[in-house]
Amino acid sequence: MMMDGTIMNQALDEFALLLQQQQMDIEDETTTTTDLREQIFHNNVREQIIFLLLFILLYLSSFALLGRYKRRGREDYYSSDEDEVMVYRISTWLCTFSLAVSIGAVLLLPISIISNEVLIIYPNSYYVKWLNSSLIQGLWNYVFLFSFLSLFVLLPFAYLFTESEGLFGHRKKLIARAYETFVVLALLSLALFGLTYVISALIDKEKSSIQTVLDLWSYHLPFLYSCISFLGVLMLLVCTPLGFVRLFDVVGKYLIKPQFLRDINEEYFACALEEESLRRRLKHAQATGNSYVSPVPMSLLVVDYYEPIRAANDEYNLPGSLLRLRNGELQSGLSVRLTEMENKRKLLDKQRKTSSLRRNLVYPVAMILLIGLTGITVLIVVHNTIELLIGIRALPLSSRQFTLGISSLSMLGPLGAALEIILILYLIVTSSIGLYSSPPMYKIRPRAHCTPFNLIIGNCTLVLILSSALPLLAKILGITNFDLLGDFGSIEWLGNFKIVLLYNLVFAGAATLCLVNKFTAKVRRELYARGFNCIYLIYMYVPPLIQTMRRECRCFNKLLCS
Repeated sequence: MMMDGTIMNQALDEFALLLQQQQMDIEDETTTTTDLREQIFHNNVREQIIFLLLFILLYLSSFALLGRYKRRGREDYYSSDEDEVMVYRISTWLCTFSLAVSIGAVLLLPISIISNEVLIIYPNSYYVKWLNSSLIQGLWNYVFLFSFLSLFVLLPFAYLFTESEGLFGHRKKLIARAYETFVVLALLSLALFGLTYVISALIDKEKSSIQTVLDLWSYHLPFLYSCISFLGVLMLLVCTPLGFVRLFDVVGKYLIKPQFLRDINEEYFACALEEESLRRRLKHAQATGNSYVSPVPMSLLVVDYYEPIRAANDEYNLPGSLLRLRNGELQSGLSVRLTEMENKRKLLDKQRKTSSLRRNLVYPVAMILLIGLTGITVLIVVHNTIELLIGIRALPLSSRQFTLGISSLSMLGPLGAALEIILILYLIVTSSIGLYSSPPMYKIRPRAHCTPFNLIIGNCTLVLILSSALPLLAKILGITNFDLLGDFGSIEWLGNFKIVLLYNLVFAGAATLCLVNKFTAKVRRELYARGFNCIYLIYMYVPPLIQTMRRECRCFNKLLCS
């Protein structure tokens, strides 16, 4: 009996230990599950805080940028109507939000490339554990969502809100104007939705059924955004090669050229003489009250058969519109012209006092860098085109989930990644310069403290379209190997081989032609001028010479006959 009791006690002890072990295992599993959920929650909170801080930084930068260009007019700052002030204030907030999203879209690829290289260099560092694929993926998703929201909701609302006057029968108050804006925006959305449905039905007949009408979020809205992105990529196709050329002019305008290219002393003395001449003319007009510019011979244009364009663009000749002014308009025009010459003389005085090292080194280095970046871009596009034709390069349509920190995006490692970032920033600068230096954009080009609010909204829309299309441009041209994340990589036309190949060919050809035209323009103008001069001389002297020869032949025939 004693032995049976001992065996029973041992069995009970073992059973108790087993139950305790199982309970500890369950508690460990519960703790592990709780820790995992807490870790996911903390990671999510950390990512949202990072997104919020980044957005605040971009928003403040955008607000300062808009404040530099926005005109302080009576409708927003100096209006006595508080509702009017609030309307323009809300519209300004919406434009600032869209501009911040545009800057974020521009920085998507540089931030992603830098993050990937940092994780490769420091894979186990405690200070970069927050930098992961989830953070970059969320950034791409937020930029896509906010760009779509800004383009189709916020910017149209801002424009309609400033133009609204309230519904019929209501006073012009803030609520009435908001109601009118929402009604007009809803009608505009319905019209845009119908247009999108018609276009999608024309492109794909399988999508023309009634069932696809209700498929708004998964088909029609992505299709509409793909159309806008395609429009932005086409605009970049025009603006970027044009910006390659105009950037040389911009750099030449703000940097001092070497002595053998530009004689600043000669320009300074010529500007000083012109300033003194204008000052004398203004004093003479104020003292005598003459209604003409005197003396007249000083106002004659220079005629140069070899460089007619130089004579037409001579900045020291008085314009014809100024010569035709009378009385007070003449004095006002001379005052404006005198102020321009004074500012130009002061600028030339500062430039001619710069050191010879800066004058002879900075400008050539800048030109070499621009030529090198442009040449590298064109070579990368040509290389990408050849790989597309052979089949080595895949289409830019994203087909897999990219994980940060696995491998470098370039065969050159961090150096190649840095080159990719420089080329992307170079494309940003050239596309912006090409956009705002084109003739159609002259009337809506923003000017410091002089831009009306409707033009502010239009420029924000253009910048948003181009910035949203910039990641697509870099991926199509093969500038970077980083995959388009989120909904950027699911745009349908990116999987069309003909469109991607044709885009590369047109871009490479347009960039090459623009550069050739830039560097051979002066030679061609000189040849054209000399050719026109030869034609003019032939036209002026050959017919009289032929007539003289005919008269001599007739006289000779008469002498022979007699």
